Amino acid sequence: MLRRSKLNRLMAGSVLALLGAAGLTLGLVKLQAQDRKAHTADGKPDFSGIYEWPKASSGERCRCSATIFDRDLFPPLKPGGEPFLEPRTGDPRHDEPRNYCMPAGFPSGMLSANAVQFVQNKNYLVIVHEFQRMTRIIPLDGRAHRKGLEPTFYGDPVGHWEGDTLVIDTTNFKRWGLDDYYYTNPKEYRMHSDALHTIERIQWKDDKTLSYELTMEDPKIFTRAWKQVFTMKAMPEWDSTGLFEYVCEENNRCPGGKCATP
Repeated sequence: MLRRSKLNRLMAGSVLALLGAAGLTLGLVKLQAQDRKAHTADGKPDFSGIYEWPKASSGERCRCSATIFDRDLFPPLKPGGEPFLEPRTGDPRHDEPRNYCMPAGFPSGMLSANAVQFVQNKNYLVIVHEFQRMTRIIPLDGRAHRKGLEPTFYGDPVGHWEGDTLVIDTTNFKRWGLDDYYYTNPKEYRMHSDALHTIERIQWKDDKTLSYELTMEDPKIFTRAWKQVFTMKAMPEWDSTGLFEYVCEENNRCPGGKCATP
């Protein structure tokens, strides 16, 4: 077990490496939790800080856990489209790929019940999750999506500002699990297709709470786009510890492709 002081140094090194990858410097970025009064050098809201995972907003009629979407919000399925529900096969590598340390992907990973850290300057937003150390580096200059990329677990995100609201547009996904529904229903799990297109809208709801709106369009599965709204509470008291280490390989259920029963 690492002491917290050593763990904090390791976490700081990880964040510094990410900052370098995104062209961020400590001179431009504050790592502590912020509020709606904080702004970057170009006058935009600075969301830098550590937050609780997204939680369903009131009024969304959500009867679900923090890690799955509210089924009442789903539009009708597209007739003849790709299957939304995929049955379990009994093969752990198929039924829960994270058993052998495969990524949660997006948007499923965004709902993981672990802390999430935003690191931002005027050029980039870096989102680092405690769960699986998932990292998304999002340019904020409104550039077009890249062309000719292989589909990925987290897609190709690009951001732009609409007033004080950050809008993140993501495409280029591979077919993967939509959320953690398979822990709710042991017989099947919910999928998104490779045609998934997501739009995130992030803004301050109040002095210490972000509004996180996620719109999903998946024309191979659903007849229209749908969205769910969440809140993310700033947690300045977590700054002293930072994000905790998460190493899937220490509990890999499928070493060498041979899966053990959890």
